[in-house]
Amino acid sequence: MSAYVALPRKGKGPGIVVLQEIFGVNASMRKVCDYLAARQFTALAPDLFWRTNPGVELAESDHENARAIRGKTDDNKASDDAAAAIDFLRHHESCTGKVGVVGYCWGGLISYLTAVRHKPDAAACYYGVGIDKRLDLAKNLSCPIMLHYAGLDQFAGPDVAKQVRETFKGDARVTIWEYPQAGHAFARPGGSHFEPKSADLADMRSLSFFVEHLFGNRD
Repeated sequence: MSAYVALPRKGKGPGIVVLQEIFGVNASMRKVCDYLAARQFTALAPDLFWRTNPGVELAESDHENARAIRGKTDDNKASDDAAAAIDFLRHHESCTGKVGVVGYCWGGLISYLTAVRHKPDAAACYYGVGIDKRLDLAKNLSCPIMLHYAGLDQFAGPDVAKQVRETFKGDARVTIWEYPQAGHAFARPGGSHFEPKSADLADMRSLSFFVEHLFGNRD
């Protein structure tokens, strides 16, 4: 499994595994990694399509091919790959040992699955599609998690956010944010659905979340 890695300019930083949309580890995902590395994180985006279409990079307009490739990829195996990436970062010379995950769209689902099937130190999910279908695993949540939902999202909108909120009601480890004026993929760097106000707010919240839970020594 190959991966794109972005390192802090100096010294060590906590690790973050960046989980792709259905378009592969493309320019948008690399920009996310670079953004995190510039803020003293060690970021790694694993190629979750490595079993069937290694190295594929698709434009956001290529939905047909993207969905076909995603359809050949088992979600649980992708979550296992994310866990392998976490373990790799934990032992990386540029990582302090704490590692979180962040995912977008399909990657948001994989980030959630990683948080309930494995043991990252923190997880963030941007408009994760399909989380509502896997809430039977919510009881296994192993870490703090932050979920971002768009009010105009046709794939994971307010109804899904409400269901997730109900499921995790009373769990202080779970934070859910909604962005009423944003649509699906509102935080994709350079994307046609990019909504800067909501994207900046979500990114600042995620950054603060990861700083809180990942900086410092491991317990």
